[in-house]
This record gives sequence, C-alpha cells and structure tokens, in this order.
Amino acid sequence: MIRELLPDILLSPSSLMIIALAALVIAVIAAFQAGRIRNAYQDRVELLEEKTSTLWREVDEMRVTGFDSEPPVLTENPEGQNSDARYRTEKAAYDRLWPQIWHLYDRVGAFLRAVEAGDPPGELRLDARNAALDARARLNNNRPFCCDTAEHLITQLIDVEIKAHLTACQYLDDLKDAGGHPSDHDRRVMRDKCSALHDHEARELMTQLVQVIRKRTLNNG
Repeated sequence: MIRELLPDILLSPSSLMIIALAALVIAVIAAFQAGRIRNAYQDRVELLEEKTSTLWREVDEMRVTGFDSEPPVLTENPEGQNSDARYRTEKAAYDRLWPQIWHLYDRVGAFLRAVEAGDPPGELRLDARNAALDARARLNNNRPFCCDTAEHLITQLIDVEIKAHLTACQYLDDLKDAGGHPSDHDRRVMRDKCSALHDHEARELMTQLVQVIRKRTLNNG
C-alpha cells in the first residue's frame, strides 16, 4: 500500500517544491564552496607570483653586483678570526702557486727563444713541458683556496703557454721531417704565433694575475 502511494507522494506539488528547494540549496552550497576554493587558489597563485618576482629581482641585483664590483680585497688585519684564517689560507695558496707560474713562463720563453734562434733546444723542451704539468697540478691542489678571478687567470695562462710550447714542438717535428731546412715562411709563421701566445697573451695574463694577487693579499692602507 505504501509502495503504491509513494509515486503519488513524490509527484505531489508540495514534494516537488521541497525537492526543488533542496536542489537549489545544494547548488548554492556547491557554488559557495567552489568560490571559496577558487579564491584560495587565486590567493596562492598571487603569492607564488609575488615570491617569484621577488626572487628574480634578487637574482638580477646579484648579477649586477657581481659584474660591477671588484673582487673583495683582503687586508693584512681582517676583522675576526675566521676572516684572518681565510686571508692566510688564500695568501699561502698564492705563495705556492706564483713561483711555479713564473717558472713555467720562464721555461717556455727559454725554449721558444732557442727554437727561434735555430739552436738545439736540448732539455728546454722537456723542462717547459714538465713546468706546465707541475703548474697545472699545483693549481688543482690549491684551486679551492684561490679567488675565482685568480683561478681563471692561472688556468688561461697555463693553457696559453701549453699552446705556445706545442706550436714550437710541431715546428721542430716538421723541421725534422723536412731534413732540417725550414722555409722562411714556416719560420715566420712559427715565430709570429709563438710571439702572439707567449710574448703578448701570456704576458698580459701575468700582469693581470699580479694585480689580482696584490689586491687580494696586500694591505692597501
């Protein structure tokens, strides 16, 4: 009996009104919840955008500061025990590196002068090669204690001197294959290339390196 009356009850005007009202309430609640979720999501998006914008501004400021400023100068009497330890550690690295860098520059120069003059290079060829190997090994051992600028200059300097050494070695090998009679053109090409590498590029790198080491280690008053 109840089952037979149920469809009639559900289809009565009052029941349909209640169902419609309930559906409307549910729709309003769903719309309200959706609005809250959308607003919360929008707030999170705006917060992330603000943080991203701030981060990019800080990165840009760091780039500008990094390119426009000179490397920090360490003084003989830096404030604080940690600063003093860093200063002494870096200075000790340059004390170990500089004699080997100068030795490399001197040995390569002696080898190039002998080749250009047509004199037997003797042990100079091997001396220059060993000086380059020792300089690179010493740089690798002291790399963590050097400032970025000094490390970059030393790396470039070693590479340039190795190129000059290899150029002269190739000239000697070609000379041996040619029966020991180089042409004026070959001699001039070798001399110009070695001069550009050792007498100009390497010398300029040495000058820059000296300036950086002085700034990093000497007390400017």
